[in-house]
Amino acid sequence: MKIQLADKIFEIHNRYPYIELQCKNYLVPDDVPADLVLSTTEEDIRYEHQKSEEPKEHFSDDYLESLAIYRKIAEYFPFHQTILFHGSAVAVDGKAYLFTAKSGTGKSTHTRLWREMLGNRAIMVNDDKPLIRITEKEATIFGTPWNGKHQLDTNVSMPLSAICILERAPKNEMASISFSEALPMLIQQTYRPHEIAGIQKTLSLLALLKNSVRFYRLGCNMEPEAAEVAYRTLTS
Repeated sequence: MKIQLADKIFEIHNRYPYIELQCKNYLVPDDVPADLVLSTTEEDIRYEHQKSEEPKEHFSDDYLESLAIYRKIAEYFPFHQTILFHGSAVAVDGKAYLFTAKSGTGKSTHTRLWREMLGNRAIMVNDDKPLIRITEKEATIFGTPWNGKHQLDTNVSMPLSAICILERAPKNEMASISFSEALPMLIQQTYRPHEIAGIQKTLSLLALLKNSVRFYRLGCNMEPEAAEVAYRTLTS
């Protein structure tokens, strides 16, 4: 099968059927030329099992194959102006907003509040692992089928307007922060390739974000008001 992610075509020689269903909304015709051909080995699948955040849980080989394929894609993309980022991205009126935080803070809950508040105006770009293409002048975020436990994504691309770091707090307060203040979390939440050249390219792409993206920190309590505060600030 062939899929399109962030304007690149990937030909996937899969061993198991899971990834075909997962990627059904990203398929392209077989006669479209591929930018990269991908396959997996038993060693790749064993590696994903070892890297699992919940090693005591048994993941099926077809699911682990999907993770292995996306890891190979993530290794490829920094050399094509694109990074994999861990966060929940929602778009409104043609602009995307990316919320990130340490695991369990409430990224998905916060973007759900946006969708409840704005209805059909809010488009869920990706709830877990979107791709971001970064140039000197702009950043564009892309939906992907690697979309988190709630399986929320849309096959769209949107200009990325802002990245917001979430923190739990009793009161909903939002403030603009500098790129330097945001950078530690950006590095933590970005996929870091295995090879030095890939890491260097990833860091250089992150540095370009300051040219086109605004950065914020939101202390929030996960009540509906949190989405109202964030929406007013980000769209003003």
